[in-house]
Amino acid sequence: MTERPYSLIAELTYRCPLRCVYCSNPLDLHRRRSELDLATWQRVLTEAEALGVMQVSFSGGEPLLRDDLEQLIAAAHALGLYTNIATSGIPNGSDRLAALQQAGIDSIQVSVQDIAAAGSKRIAGGDFHADKLAFAANVKSLGLPLTLNVVLHRHNLDHIESFIQLAEHLDADRLELANTQYQGWALVNRAALLPSREQLQQAREVATAARARLKGRMELLFVMPDYYSDRPKPCMAGWGRRFILIAPDGQALPCHGAHNLPGMSNSNVREHSLQWIWQDSPAFNLFRGEAWMPQPCRTCELRSLDFGGCRCQAHALSGNAAETDPTCALAPSHQLILAARERAENAESATLQYRSMATPAVR
Repeated sequence: MTERPYSLIAELTYRCPLRCVYCSNPLDLHRRRSELDLATWQRVLTEAEALGVMQVSFSGGEPLLRDDLEQLIAAAHALGLYTNIATSGIPNGSDRLAALQQAGIDSIQVSVQDIAAAGSKRIAGGDFHADKLAFAANVKSLGLPLTLNVVLHRHNLDHIESFIQLAEHLDADRLELANTQYQGWALVNRAALLPSREQLQQAREVATAARARLKGRMELLFVMPDYYSDRPKPCMAGWGRRFILIAPDGQALPCHGAHNLPGMSNSNVREHSLQWIWQDSPAFNLFRGEAWMPQPCRTCELRSLDFGGCRCQAHALSGNAAETDPTCALAPSHQLILAARERAENAESATLQYRSMATPAVR
C-alpha cells in the first residue's frame, strides 16, 4: 500500500539573483524557463492537502521573485497546511515580510554562504551578505520562526563556530549546518568544494558540543556529506514515501535531483492529477519497495532503512539510477567516491563554475 505524502516542496521558479556554486537546480537551466501559473499552483495545493500533505515549502530558485507568492501562501494557509519559504531574502525581502506574515506564513528559512561578505560573494557570485543578515533580523523582529541554513564545504567549514555565534546573535530558532550534497551544480564544482575528513571531524565536534549547549534554546542540525559515510542516507526518506517536489514547469518528482532520470517525463501536474502521479505514475513507483534493488542492496539488512541510498546520485556518478548508491562502501562503483576524495585533496585552486540561466554547466 502506498504511504501518504507528508511534505510538498513547491519550486516556484528557477530564477534567482544568486549564482551559488552548489545550487541543487538542474544544470540545463537555459532550457527550463516555463513556470506554472497561480491557478495551477492553487489546484496542486488543494490536491496535495487531499492526499494527506501536511506542510508545504515554497522554494526555487528564489521564491520572492514570484509576484504571487503571498497569494500562494494564503491558499496553502487556507487549506490548513504548514507553510515555509526557503529564501535568500533577495531581492527586497524585508519589504514583503509583513505581507507574507499577513498571508499566513508559518516560518522562514534564510540561507547564508559565509560569515563575512568576501566569502559570501565568492560562493554566491554577488554582494548579498549584508542584505541577507538584515532580512534575517527582520524575520525575528516580526516574531516569525527563523531557520538559518548554511551549506558547508571546504571554504567555510572551518568557520562553523562563527556560524553558530551568528545564529545565536540572530536568535534563530533552528540552525541547519548542512554539508554540500554533490549533485547539480555542486557536482560540477566538487573538486573545489569537497572538504577533507579532518575538516569534517573537527566541525562535527564543534557542532555536537554546541547542540548540547543550546538544547532547549535552538535546534541545531549537522548533516554529513554522503562522500564520507560508509553507508548511504535514505534519500528523501525513501523514493516516493514522504515527499513530492513540483518543479517550476509542473514536473512532479520524488526528490530535487530527479529531473533528468529516465522515466520521469510522464509526471507533470499540467497533465495529471497529483493523486494519479503519487499513486500510479511510473515515475513515483520506479524505485518504491525492494523489487528494483540489485545486490548488495537486495539482501542487505539495512535495505529497509536506507532504501539503497540516493537514486539521483547513483545516476549522476555511475550512469545507472538502479545501481547501489556509490557512496555505500559495498557498492560496486564505490571507487568513484574514493577517487573523488583523492582528486579533491589536490585541487585547492580549482576554478568555481557559477550557476547560470544562460549557459549549460560543463562537467
